[in-house]
Amino acid sequence: MQLTKAEEQVMQILWDLGEGVVKDIRAGFDDPKPARNTIATVLKVLEKKGYVGHKAYANVFLYYPVITKNEYSKHQLFGLLEDYFNNSFPAMTSFFAREKKLSIKELDKILEDARRELKEKNSEN
Repeated sequence: MQLTKAEEQVMQILWDLGEGVVKDIRAGFDDPKPARNTIATVLKVLEKKGYVGHKAYANVFLYYPVITKNEYSKHQLFGLLEDYFNNSFPAMTSFFAREKKLSIKELDKILEDARRELKEKNSEN
């Protein structure tokens, strides 16, 4: 499920914090900070979407992420790959290489890192 920009901002702060009350999350924003009620509303929406949970302590809610940043990133990247690059990783990679004007040396480094990570992953299985 796609997050709005406001929802993603709250999630980024919550992922960094690990958990927090509305005041903690609000403190993570640059000035001018959003209203406390705005953050509380976004947290309720995120909870309905299954991204956030909370523990109640009297009248204070301590919010925590239910989905990890890695899980969300993975979902977003695979959605991008499917929706815009016809599930072609080489097409997506070429697009970003062109747009970011990567050098051959940088591309070689990416390939080297990918090979090493795949080798490590395969040796674990």
